[in-house]
Amino acid sequence: MEKLEDLEWIEAQKMVINIDLIAATKKHLQFLEAINDNGKLYNGLVLERAVFRYKYCWLPLLAKHKVTKWQLVVPLDCEWIWHCHRLNPVRYMADCKELFGRILDPCGMVISSIEGGCKKETEELWNKMYPKEPYELGLLGDCFDNEYGNELVASESTKYDLVSAVKRQRSFYYQVSRAFMKDDIFLDGALKRYKGFLHLIRRNMEKKSGQLCVPTYDIDLIWHTHQLHPLSYCNDTVSLLGNILDHDDSDSDRAKDQKLDVGFTRTTKQWTHMFSSRYWRAGAMYSDITPLNHLNDSARSSVIMFVEIMVEMIEVRNYHKGNLVLSIKKKQNDMLFKGNNHFNICAKTEEPQAVIFQCEPNGDLFFQLMDGSSKSLGTCLISISELDSKLASPIWLKFESDRSLSVTLGIFISMTPPSPLQGIVIKCGKLSGSGGCGTTCITTRLWATGGMCNGSGGGGGCGSGCRASCGGCHGSCGGRCGGGGNCNGKQGV
Repeated sequence: MEKLEDLEWIEAQKMVINIDLIAATKKHLQFLEAINDNGKLYNGLVLERAVFRYKYCWLPLLAKHKVTKWQLVVPLDCEWIWHCHRLNPVRYMADCKELFGRILDPCGMVISSIEGGCKKETEELWNKMYPKEPYELGLLGDCFDNEYGNELVASESTKYDLVSAVKRQRSFYYQVSRAFMKDDIFLDGALKRYKGFLHLIRRNMEKKSGQLCVPTYDIDLIWHTHQLHPLSYCNDTVSLLGNILDHDDSDSDRAKDQKLDVGFTRTTKQWTHMFSSRYWRAGAMYSDITPLNHLNDSARSSVIMFVEIMVEMIEVRNYHKGNLVLSIKKKQNDMLFKGNNHFNICAKTEEPQAVIFQCEPNGDLFFQLMDGSSKSLGTCLISISELDSKLASPIWLKFESDRSLSVTLGIFISMTPPSPLQGIVIKCGKLSGSGGCGTTCITTRLWATGGMCNGSGGGGGCGSGCRASCGGCHGSCGGRCGGGGNCNGKQGV
């Protein structure tokens, strides 16, 4: 007989999503990389002009375009603003209904500017509608016909603060830019976890608990991708939840006892209870990233493969004398993970504790457990080749010493697929214990993605739902999505 936790996970995986989210996420990451490489669409005059062009040029052009043998190619600047607008799905759909009578969706209509499609037809249509506004935005942002601009502004458009929306999304790419984020194995796991996340929200709505659900970054990446296809997102979430699942990124305060911190702690516990699996995952947690600067010239000129490993503490057995210190090092030389790295373990806390680091994907991890006086309680060895990048593996480390009872440390180890290093490492930052360069000791407070969802639906929880950061949820637009993706209700508060 299957366990209840297994049945919950099986039920979550039955969820039907009407687009290929793995393929779409890879394109999503390519687009974010192009925006980051551009570097000029995050602020200043170029951003302000891009917002103007999106509101008064691109949206009206898209609304008038009918399905033909050719697809529109959206200018890069307009595509970026459109991207950020869609990441507030309830507001975006409400704006589309109010301004154009239907939800404007890219599927079958629009090709991304980074896909290399022929722009001739789109540019001709653009020039016909906006003869004084160039199809491609000059990135100097200082050549603008104010008189013509005033003519366009006379038309009605969204009142949503798109400049602020862009600025809130600026840091997201840095959290999802590492090479393993494009790996099929990693993304397959992320998609399964996204379905688990939606299932968690559904269960909370059924219980009317108002529980905030805060995603990790792998889940949030898939969630963002889903929202970029508004008709699918509307139909899929309405089918699952009864209304459109909202997403609001206005809260990014990760301080202890704030909404994100509390929500992430509760989500972690609820996930473990519902699915009997670990919520934290290597490669999916908030990280402080800095340009790589500690490799020598020969290392910089060669391709270095790396994995990110997270060791999450579960339980300490046969030890009742206070806190412990866990030392982790590579038995072999490693370009990224050097020396002994010590981390304090609080034996009695209920708060999750983990260490995360990057290293080369070979060799052995050497663990040494010590008491508060630095006396060794024993050592253990784990081969990296035996770890599974698909899921976190429960391991019980038995530390033999001169004690009558050996101390046993229960851990979960998760690992990303091996990927080429891209010039970034995790920087030494806030530590709950102590750590060496390239390692970070984490607690719940440090690793919330900056987003949450209470899944309250229309009217439960905090009003019509709690506002949140990189993945927040009102859980309601107040109505259902009818045929053709039309939202028949009003936007929630």
